[in-house]
Amino acid sequence: MVTRGLFACRIDPAGVKPKQTWVLDVTQYAEAEQMTRSYGLSLDEASARVFSRTLSPELQAKLEEKNLGLDYGKLDRAIAKGGDIKYIDFRKDWSPHFKRLCIMPDGRLVETGGIAEFATLHKITLAQAKTLLDRGGTLEVEGEVLACQIVNGQASVARFNRQHYAKAKDLAQAKGLHIMDALSEVGLSDPALMRALRRVEQTGVRGKA
Repeated sequence: MVTRGLFACRIDPAGVKPKQTWVLDVTQYAEAEQMTRSYGLSLDEASARVFSRTLSPELQAKLEEKNLGLDYGKLDRAIAKGGDIKYIDFRKDWSPHFKRLCIMPDGRLVETGGIAEFATLHKITLAQAKTLLDRGGTLEVEGEVLACQIVNGQASVARFNRQHYAKAKDLAQAKGLHIMDALSEVGLSDPALMRALRRVEQTGVRGKA
């Protein structure tokens, strides 16, 4: 967990597809950076590959259709008169249309597609999930802890086990760190968590080949 994400903008040189902009959270940004180093991709191409994996199959299919497959004959005239769609600004929310990754203590990256699915995964209430994802911070769950940072308006989540949490609390006390900074240090020094990012990045590239 670091303190920045990535804003990306893609423009079709042929002018056929609409301009697209999106934001990667910190986990996805790390995946994109690893792609650039491992496969020689540009950061633009790597970020597009990482982002596309978060979209539902339904939305991916619509993006390949002209004007997202909308029937302009059925649209309100005030909307239709604007002509073809020229710009798509992806705002990643916690709806089923966007899949988000949560780093688990054993190094797995688990996808969730909405607040309800996220709450079910971690066995917390909807209210707890919404507060965590809206405000960031930490939430103790069965002796473990969920840590959420809000970066560029987007939530990035990792779950730490009892050992991780205990080590982070010791670090926080010994060094006078905020618990989020201490958890970041613990996460960045854990080989299993770092290997998880590399596995996802490698799988993603092969899946796109």
